[in-house]
Amino acid sequence: MVVIVLVRAGLVSIEKLKEIRPYVIVGAFVVGAIFTPPDVVSQVLLALPLWLLYEIGILVARFAGRSSAASGASEGGEPDEDLKRTEAAQK
Repeated sequence: MVVIVLVRAGLVSIEKLKEIRPYVIVGAFVVGAIFTPPDVVSQVLLALPLWLLYEIGILVARFAGRSSAASGASEGGEPDEDLKRTEAAQK
């Protein structure tokens, strides 16, 4: 959910999320090690759902990002084009 909101808000791109994937995997296992008893099975049982939720978030954000980009294009074009038109009108 957080991943989807960050992508929709434009704070992070899907490519950046893919770049930091190894760090998220390690972080999930660190969280699993901290919040579970000293048992490898418990650690893995907590880390895997965290990792899978991150991956699902990337997939859903990809579709959510496309639909928002498509709606933005249908509402009048790219934001850069609108900015160029506004600057040209001010000159």
